[in-house]
Amino acid sequence: MKISIIALAASVGLSTSAYAADVAPTAVSYTDGAVEMSLTGTAGDPAAGAKVLGSRSLGNCVACHEVSALPDIAFQGMIGPALDGAGDRWSEAELRGIVANAKMMFEGTIMPSFYKDTGYIRPGNAYTGKAADGALDPLLSAQQIEDVVAYLATLKD
Repeated sequence: MKISIIALAASVGLSTSAYAADVAPTAVSYTDGAVEMSLTGTAGDPAAGAKVLGSRSLGNCVACHEVSALPDIAFQGMIGPALDGAGDRWSEAELRGIVANAKMMFEGTIMPSFYKDTGYIRPGNAYTGKAADGALDPLLSAQQIEDVVAYLATLKD
């Protein structure tokens, strides 16, 4: 009986966490720019994070940052700091905060806010030159943020 109660409690706990909703962009809690709590409740996938980071159509991080661990990606940027050693320079919470909304940690940065859906100044409708028709989605999903954070945490000196 005792074992079946423990098994039931474990299965309820697992099923509840499997259906946990992502933290909405407006509900993210920043402490000095860092975000302690996972946006998804699940660990990020470093391989998926490397794809997001290096993709010109997703994160496009390499437009501004250099990442020597991704030598096959041409034309890496030199505007922002190199991401080599990012896992040593910043904690996971700090990395999450920087990727979600760097402006919360670095006032005046030109880095875009990847997990934000309000507070934009003059948002446009794709590349039409017209105002946005409705609500805007974040540039990256909560899971993509977690994946990028997981990848950046692997970049050690």
